[in-house]
Amino acid sequence: MQEVKSGDTVRVHYHGKLNDGTTFDSSEGRDPLEFEVGSGSVIAGFDNGVTGMKVGDKKTINIPVDEAYGQVQDDLLMEFPLDRFPAEMKPEVGMELNMSNGAGQNFPVVITEVLDNSVVLDANHPLAGEDLTFDLELVEIKGKSPLIIMP
Repeated sequence: MQEVKSGDTVRVHYHGKLNDGTTFDSSEGRDPLEFEVGSGSVIAGFDNGVTGMKVGDKKTINIPVDEAYGQVQDDLLMEFPLDRFPAEMKPEVGMELNMSNGAGQNFPVVITEVLDNSVVLDANHPLAGEDLTFDLELVEIKGKSPLIIMP
């Protein structure tokens, strides 16, 4: 029976949990996640976790923070002046926003603190600093993605 290897496109059902058992994501009720193993489209620990699985296999993998979304980076916390917000907006802790980096790229941030004249924004991934656990079920191995796709 075929085993998953780098370059294969696979379909996987998953249930992601934090160390305290809190679910942060799941494919339950949706189509399985489809991705190419080794392409960098999922976190490294997820790629490593499915490698070697066979269709129908189920397993639980534990992904340390450095193979997940990395450590929280202090340089991704920034203070932003309140007068730069639209006048009708009332910033609140936990509010999710999108910012532009000036080169036209947008990225998500979360307000972590509201001060007198500014707010503190966090641009870290919401799962940064977390070890993750995934229950996996391999649904399908499609083989390698084609290099040339017919129109």
